[in-house]
Amino acid sequence: MAIQRTLCIIKPDAVRARNQGAILQQILDAGFNVLAMRQEQLSREKAEGFYAVHKERPFFGELVEFMISGPVVLAALEADDAVPRYRELIGATDPAKAAEGTVRKKYGTDIGNNAVHGSDSEENGKIETQYFFASELSS
Repeated sequence: MAIQRTLCIIKPDAVRARNQGAILQQILDAGFNVLAMRQEQLSREKAEGFYAVHKERPFFGELVEFMISGPVVLAALEADDAVPRYRELIGATDPAKAAEGTVRKKYGTDIGNNAVHGSDSEENGKIETQYFFASELSS
């Protein structure tokens, strides 16, 4: 096992529903360490930069609009094998297909309003946590 970092974003739908505390507790109960965390309203520029990899996809504009529609909670997480463990904890992107007990099954409503983001690879975990927490974290 290797110590990894992953980014958690509790998305606007879950924050609006006031589920951020329950989601964070589930993350902590699963053994993740929170290295840095804050709640903020993403600017359009910050959201577009973060999701730039999807810029050519048809859902890019809708995704950015959703992510700037309300506050999010950003958290840099660390644990042994953090990326695969966090992806298992949050469940499938579509809450209808997510396993029982996962964050998305419990708090997501549909594929667009799926409560949380998680890094999809160890490399992206490093990149994404640095994107939001460069001043708080050392490489």
